[in-house]
Amino acid sequence: MGSDSKELLGIEPLELRFPFETKKQISCSMQLTNRTDDYIGFKVKTTSPKKYCVRPNSGIVPPRSTSDVIVSMQAQKEAPPDMQCKDKFLVQSVIVAEGTSAKDITGDMFTKGSGNVVNEVKLRVVYVPPPKPPSPVREGSEEGSSPRHSLSDGSNLNYQETRESDDPPSLAAVKAQKDQEGFTSETSALISKLTEERNSAIQQNNKLRQELDLVRRDLSKQNGGFSFAVVAAIALLGILLGFIMKR
Repeated sequence: MGSDSKELLGIEPLELRFPFETKKQISCSMQLTNRTDDYIGFKVKTTSPKKYCVRPNSGIVPPRSTSDVIVSMQAQKEAPPDMQCKDKFLVQSVIVAEGTSAKDITGDMFTKGSGNVVNEVKLRVVYVPPPKPPSPVREGSEEGSSPRHSLSDGSNLNYQETRESDDPPSLAAVKAQKDQEGFTSETSALISKLTEERNSAIQQNNKLRQELDLVRRDLSKQNGGFSFAVVAAIALLGILLGFIMKR
């Protein structure tokens, strides 16, 4: 934090979690919430400016409102050892005058020499496996990671200005990517259930066809007319067969 203990912006999450896949650009979002009655200017910095694009990388959050920021990681050729990432982000915020626009936000506003009280929040980057069917490994992987808010070791890191992407993904696309992890397991279970029901229906259909064929063979051996019981049995089998075929 800066010299002021007052929190200007609430930031969620404090970990930027990327479902890591090689040779693919991946994005996640963070939400900046201004619970004060002041206009708050912000700037996002990172220790790896060539690796990430941030949109917007600076701006204004009006009083009692929220702004979304999309962080995009450029496609990586290979995964890091043990999926560990040392990259960090820094969100700086200051109180600005009403009427200040996003274009008025400059790096000088967040320096010690500006005279402004600068609030700082550090965020860590975490790589997680891409969405896949449920696995018991999830809890263990989180236990093996470093503590969620262990940010005191980043005081000497070199945070630099972030770049804005020319063609960033929409916020809806980022949220859809995040929700896909939950949808995958539900879809897999539904497909499995429907497959079992289909196989069961096919077996019942085949069994009824065999029984119907047996009845027809018995009737063909008789020289007399049809009895009421036989006609009723054939009708019932026909109805059941038609019902299963509709399923």
